[in-house]
Amino acid sequence: MQLSLFSDYSLRVLLYLAVRPEKIATIREIAETYRISKNHLMKVVNELARRGYVKTTRGHAGGLSLALPPEEINIGEVLALLEKRIPLLECFDDARNTCLLSPECRLKGALAKAQKAFFNTLEEYTLADMAMRNHPLFGK
Repeated sequence: MQLSLFSDYSLRVLLYLAVRPEKIATIREIAETYRISKNHLMKVVNELARRGYVKTTRGHAGGLSLALPPEEINIGEVLALLEKRIPLLECFDDARNTCLLSPECRLKGALAKAQKAFFNTLEEYTLADMAMRNHPLFGK
């Protein structure tokens, strides 16, 4: 299974904020650190804020911080929220499914089971678990 860039960038933002809890970060700073598009990152941060993971503050001293302690941010839950809107295959989306094999296909059930196992495994981890040894990555 491949995660979307949106989910990848979301995890990067959360990790960045988790290893620097005492500091307010900016989108520009995070974009430069990861060498990713500031415009794309703005969409990611907006979604993370909408979902209650990131707190945004406007103004001269504004920026981003985690809205929850890293111990309360479950990696599996974050990814499930972000990735489940994207069907694994066409046949997972009843409205768009045109596959002729769907009525008799057993592959869909196996893939659904694998996808569930993927998210279940990630639910064993919090952002705190993932950020524990990442301090050197950000020059702390």
